[in-house]
Amino acid sequence: MNEQNSGRIIDVIIPAHNEEKSIPKVLGEISKELVRQVIVVCNCCTDNTFSEAEKHGAVALEENRKGYGWACLKGMDYMKDAPPDIVVFLDGDYSDYPEEIEMLVEPILKGEAKMVIGSRVLGEREKGSLTPQQVFGNWLATRLIRLFYGARFTDLGPFRAIDYEALKALKMSDKTYGWTIEMQIKLVKKKWPFAERAVRYRKRIGVSKVSGTVKGTVLAGIKIIFAVFKYRF
Repeated sequence: MNEQNSGRIIDVIIPAHNEEKSIPKVLGEISKELVRQVIVVCNCCTDNTFSEAEKHGAVALEENRKGYGWACLKGMDYMKDAPPDIVVFLDGDYSDYPEEIEMLVEPILKGEAKMVIGSRVLGEREKGSLTPQQVFGNWLATRLIRLFYGARFTDLGPFRAIDYEALKALKMSDKTYGWTIEMQIKLVKKKWPFAERAVRYRKRIGVSKVSGTVKGTVLAGIKIIFAVFKYRF
């Protein structure tokens, strides 16, 4: 652990569904000096993601209930006996840049924020890395959050860091597509400080299980819009 962390422990949770080709690349670019452990949660995987994660030094878990939120909750449950100070959530498809974790956790280490969102909208992104429906969905969801909660986000990006005690206090419950927006809305309702940092974004390896299908896109859109109103009351 380097001097900047002042002894703060950082763990990473990677929800993954059939990412055997990309997970070695992701794990290979996560700093072992910065991060204590990486937990890869294989969500209904039918390929070699589990063994590839173990081979490249991660803790590999299996979650057979389908859903992004289920995978995140599995990772959180694993770390509860030896909790970190900060949790980073990162996708396993190699669309994010793992070396930017250090930049992402900085506002939390400095006491300036409880949560930091890696904003793909503010950063540089490879052409075609975000589909038109993703761009529109982000725009709509962040405008609704601003309208109903007064918080200015630019993205619902899954690449994010959050103080562990704050994460526990949010009592996360969404099991599928609404995980990221639930976290943002609940944190805003508690009036805790947050920040965004511009992150780079590239085309993922493989096909997205959400934005890569019409069904996934529609279901995710409905869930996100529903979440805006669900947590309003």
